[in-house]
Formats: sequence, C-alpha cells, structure tokens
Amino acid sequence: MRQYRTIQRQKGFTLIELVVVISILAILAAFALPRFAQLSEQAHQSNIRATSGALSAGVALAKTQWVSNGFTAASTDVQGFGDDDVDVGADGWPTSVVSDDTSTTMTAAKCQEVWLGVLQSNAPTVTGATPEYSVTVNAGDCVYTYQADAQNSTIEYDADNGEIITTVN
Repeated sequence: MRQYRTIQRQKGFTLIELVVVISILAILAAFALPRFAQLSEQAHQSNIRATSGALSAGVALAKTQWVSNGFTAASTDVQGFGDDDVDVGADGWPTSVVSDDTSTTMTAAKCQEVWLGVLQSNAPTVTGATPEYSVTVNAGDCVYTYQADAQNSTIEYDADNGEIITTVN
C-alpha cells in the first residue's frame, strides 16, 4: 500500500494583498472623513432652521388663537393655545407665560417663557447646566444662541411684531 504525503499549504494573506487592502482603505478614508465632518455641520444647521421654523409657527399659532378668540388688546392666558397660559401683547404676539406680563419689553426670563410656552413639550432646552440654546436680550428682542456647534448661530424673536430672524453661521 502506498502512502501519500500531502503538504499543507499555509492559508492567509500575502504581504502584497494586505498592503493593497490598507491602501484602498486609506484612500476611502481620505474621501469619507471630510464628508462626515460636513454632514455634522449640516445637521447642526438643519437643527437651527427646524427650531426656528417651529418657533415661527408657534408664534403665528398663538396670534391666530388670540384673533380667533376675538381679542383686540393685550391678554393673559390665551385660551385654546397650548396649555392656555401664553400671554400676548397688544398686537397678539406672545410676550410671556408664567409672569402674566403682556408688555413687549422683553427680559431673558420672559424670553425663556415664550420659548417654552410656544414650543411646548419637545422644545430644545434653554435652561439648565448645558442648554441647547442660550437666551439673551438685544435691543428688546429675544436672542436664542445655538450652543452645540460654537458657531454663534442665532434665532431672534421680536415681540413687537412677531418677526423671527434666523442667522446660521
């Protein structure tokens, strides 16, 4: 009886194959990483624009409810909008919530109230240790500055005329 010896060949990758694969991965990474960085920036910008749109819609809805209720003067606790606690100035634009202040002279506290009262339950945070938006007042307007990207993008709200101005940096 004859015996055959089989020679086991080592299985694995050659050095050339490994170098080729690593080179291909490096090329892909060189193209992909800048694209991912850009996607992150676009996501921040979309977040700001979406929040601005929601604030604008909320402000318009508060005024619409004020008009629907038949009011022609400043009013506290507009019934039929949100939690029935948004206060509006003489022209029907939101001015506060908790403080029952219908004056269009805004403070940072009133700006926070308007933000939370108009945007309601899913509002980005404006209070706490790490708020998504910081709140300041500039020339009587509420200025909400987006914090996550450190680009100083802002959403401004003017309680005198309901205007929302968005600046995305």
